[in-house]
Amino acid sequence: MADFLPDFIRGHGYLAVFLLMWVETILPIFPSELVMPLSGLIATQTKMSLAGVALSGAAGSMTGSVTWYWAARALGYDRFKGLVTRYGRITTVSAHEVEWLERWFNRIGPVLVLVGRVVPAVRTAISIPAGLVAMPFGRFLILSAIGTLISTGVLTWLGSLLGDHYKAIEHYAGPVSTGIVAAAFLLWLTRLVLQLVRTKRG
Repeated sequence: MADFLPDFIRGHGYLAVFLLMWVETILPIFPSELVMPLSGLIATQTKMSLAGVALSGAAGSMTGSVTWYWAARALGYDRFKGLVTRYGRITTVSAHEVEWLERWFNRIGPVLVLVGRVVPAVRTAISIPAGLVAMPFGRFLILSAIGTLISTGVLTWLGSLLGDHYKAIEHYAGPVSTGIVAAAFLLWLTRLVLQLVRTKRG
């Protein structure tokens, strides 16, 4: 990955940044904590501008986020709750938890969307509850754009400052992003095991 990313970004410029950030919304194989600082660093060595890099990254991230929002909105809250009721044992999510999420998202949804855009592994997932509860698209779009621009802007700027010390970001950000995903998986696995144990005892 260390060899592929710089060559891809240098060869395709803003399009590469857009595509890498879009792919992150589907499969987080290239975390933005790596892509954006590296793109910022390369911008200082090429004709790309820092603003162009940040905007390209934000556009890629927003494209994926908007897709998830509309997919969740098309599914709808009632249909989603029905699926959870039917397949809750697999997802380890109960209908009660879905109702709890809906209540909280209706209360502080804008804050969750705005803050979620700067949190690794959450920035894409937050689009799903926003779509399920049918948050007004205009509000979702504006809040998501603000949070995403802050995230990509800061990461791009940091990359431009690091110079040859970029490897420090890769050294720390990679394990952190992986750790967040691994923790989420372990949480799901633990909930699944506990649920199966309770079912057998009952």
